[in-house]
Amino acid sequence: MKMEDDAPVIYGLEFQIHIIDFDDENNMINKSVLLHDAGEIWHISGSPADKAVLTTCYSKTSESRVLTCAAVWRMPPEWESGNHESPDDSSNNPQTLELLCHLDNTAHGSVACVLWEPMGDGKRLISLAENHVLLWDLQESSTKAKISSTATLEGKGQLKFTTGKWSPHHNSTQLATANDTAIRGWDLRSMSQIYCIENAHGQLVRDLDFNPNKQYYLASCGDDCKVKFWDVRHINEPVKCLEEHSHWVWSVRYNHSHDQLLLTGSSDSRVILSNMVSISSEPFGHLVDDDDLSDNEESQQEDKGKEPLQDSIIATYEEHEDSVYAVEWSVADPWLFASLSYDGRLVINRVPRALKYRILL
Repeated sequence: MKMEDDAPVIYGLEFQIHIIDFDDENNMINKSVLLHDAGEIWHISGSPADKAVLTTCYSKTSESRVLTCAAVWRMPPEWESGNHESPDDSSNNPQTLELLCHLDNTAHGSVACVLWEPMGDGKRLISLAENHVLLWDLQESSTKAKISSTATLEGKGQLKFTTGKWSPHHNSTQLATANDTAIRGWDLRSMSQIYCIENAHGQLVRDLDFNPNKQYYLASCGDDCKVKFWDVRHINEPVKCLEEHSHWVWSVRYNHSHDQLLLTGSSDSRVILSNMVSISSEPFGHLVDDDDLSDNEESQQEDKGKEPLQDSIIATYEEHEDSVYAVEWSVADPWLFASLSYDGRLVINRVPRALKYRILL
């Protein structure tokens, strides 16, 4: 699932791509459908440079075994200009995605996920296939994909990546991956491992996300029902740990603008919005320029700044009746977020207005 600027939510459902237009003024949701004939979709990711281009990881049967493949697609041209059919017509007569290229992984096994370079030009991708990290260059208007470098996770047993996150910091030269209960960091210039958090969780690690404002901070979640926060320079123990969910935690997301806001989704059917202000980029609240303060305001600011604000659970959302597999913040509106559950239910919510104004003011 991804949330875009103009078409806020795009998600895959079996052999279809569903595009959701959210009308904020009238609080209405309209759905459009595109066919994905290649196979059942397991992961979807949108280009940061072109809202009409996306990747999918999908399953297909090859030589009597199921293989998860990956490909790059483009929406029909009329969808880019916003002149496509009405949602009702689209659902009855869905169009098909245009295949740009396959990320051919035959030699490397099934793909767990595909990651776009953060804030890049849409020309670089990473796929995690079994125990391989594959860095791809897209060429000729994304119609060809070439592997530029690789790395292999080595060790005892059948090691397999479950998820990963490309860091938006350090000029996009670092990657975090999860396999089993471990979290590893990689330098993409040398394709070498730079840190390893063994037993980061008591059970399988499900998801990762980097703090957008603090370059060394990483959030993780897993089947031990916990959400943990790490400073990757000091990996002996987490900076913070949340235990608010009662079952596996599938998804964790930092707000793109206000990194104290954190979303988590779990197979306890709940979405939790947390205010992790103590480990955010503004632990003492909104920072104000001293030159803009009067003497009285400056005194009040000093009193407020003596102690960090307290972390808290802002809200627990229980609109879902099944496991929540994905949560995502809107790129266009920092106060808007969506959650998606196993039964196909998509729920769009907003950060409570009182908290919004408290953060802004």
